[in-house]
Amino acid sequence: MTHSSSYQPPRKTLLIPAQLEWFQTSETHKLIVDYIEALNESVVGAKLSDNVEESPSVKAILSILNRVEDIAKATPPVENSSSRFGNPAFRTFYDTVSESSTTLHQEIPSLPREAIPEVSVYFNEAWGNRSRIDYGSGMELNFLCWLICLQRLEVLQETDYKALVIRVFWRYIQVMRILQSTYWLEPAGSHGVWGLDDYHFLPFLWGSAQLRGHKYIRPKSVHDPEIVEEYAKEYIYFACIQFINSIKTASLRWHSPMLDDISAVKTWDKVNQGMIKMYKAEVMNKLPVMQHFLFGSIIQYTGPPPPSNADFANDAHAGHVHPHLHLPSANIGLTRSDDHDLGGAGQKEVGWGDCCGIPVPSAFGAARAEQDKLTAGGALRSAPGTGLVGKGIRPVPFD
Repeated sequence: MTHSSSYQPPRKTLLIPAQLEWFQTSETHKLIVDYIEALNESVVGAKLSDNVEESPSVKAILSILNRVEDIAKATPPVENSSSRFGNPAFRTFYDTVSESSTTLHQEIPSLPREAIPEVSVYFNEAWGNRSRIDYGSGMELNFLCWLICLQRLEVLQETDYKALVIRVFWRYIQVMRILQSTYWLEPAGSHGVWGLDDYHFLPFLWGSAQLRGHKYIRPKSVHDPEIVEEYAKEYIYFACIQFINSIKTASLRWHSPMLDDISAVKTWDKVNQGMIKMYKAEVMNKLPVMQHFLFGSIIQYTGPPPPSNADFANDAHAGHVHPHLHLPSANIGLTRSDDHDLGGAGQKEVGWGDCCGIPVPSAFGAARAEQDKLTAGGALRSAPGTGLVGKGIRPVPFD
């Protein structure tokens, strides 16, 4: 469909339970769910190596994602060895992407120039939160909404759906893994409100669709290291399991109990159906996630008005709290403060705060802390953000 109304920068609107309740029956909710399900059906039985037509718009998007990766590689992490939390260099990366965003969007064929200020906000917010240096399902949803905007502006077509999952979205996940490992992004929502993986949900949803009807692989196969290694090359679900196993020890039963429970389901069809239901219930029906959701003229909100205090709606942290330096670690308040909010930075001074859950250090930060213990006593340590290497270095439990 074309979009004819005047464009406007999207902003947060779902700030109270009554608004979230309205959202569950809204046209916008249906729009998002329908899009997820359409992309889901497009990749049933698909492999990552499948030949798929890439339209000019898809190619432009892939080029943009490559540029984002280049920005990350040109923005190394700063020395931050005293903290297991997010690396401040992420803010430089975020700013560089935001500054480049308009130019990048101008490369997308048929995208109206006047729509870029609105569409680009979803893109800019898909890489993580600048203040807290964290990432979770809300940011992943921003990337999905970016694609929805491009679809509604007729930049993308239904014929692009398969490529959007196994090319575009998979490329996005690859870039996000670089950001997560380079800047030690904290998991938003303390291990996720849904408990699949520290950061993502949609790869498991669409990844399970790829496996629907597979003749040999069963959900319980995630416990077989050889099967995981072999099929991670072709299936997003197994690639995600491989990623988790690469940074955490023990079994899924220990560090990812939800994934372990899902592995007992008999068929991928039931896993896929359950993933869709869980996404609607645990992401789109959770205020800690949806209070960050952005509405504009393309993805609209027409429900009950937000609280009358305009400053509340404009506050980047509206509706939830963050640690502040003036708060002692044992008495972190659960109400908003007017003092300077340090977001992700400063958490080592104040202990465990509460922001859409309890902030927790990156799994990469936890692994680095263990590496530092093993290399204490004079051995050289690698630069922050680089992979863990060396004899005897193993991933360590995160939970």
